[in-house]
Amino acid sequence: MRPKELVEKWVDAFNNADTTRLAEMYDGTAVNHQVPNTPIEGKEAIRKMFEEEFARAEMVCIVENIFEDGEWAILEWKDPLGLRGCGFFHVVDDKIIFQRGYWDKLTFLKQHSLSIPDE
Repeated sequence: MRPKELVEKWVDAFNNADTTRLAEMYDGTAVNHQVPNTPIEGKEAIRKMFEEEFARAEMVCIVENIFEDGEWAILEWKDPLGLRGCGFFHVVDDKIIFQRGYWDKLTFLKQHSLSIPDE
């Protein structure tokens, strides 16, 4: 499966808050680094992270663009509240081995009326 195709399936699972399906797209030793947060390592930890995040807020990914370059897919997205971001997915043997996401955490927290951590 091409990286772009995997990311299209990832978006569908994300928009359905399907943590089991999302986790199955990751290699057992994958790393998911959402830049505002600490990197998460391992398929089960990634599944748990998604489970916790979906419990906190309703999240929707509206695809603006998906680009592909070799083993990489790049997702440019927005959500219904106006937040924008991008994600980089390194895909090997039909599994995500590394993901990095860039988005504004402060805006996300405010939009979802979530508490802002003290620094």
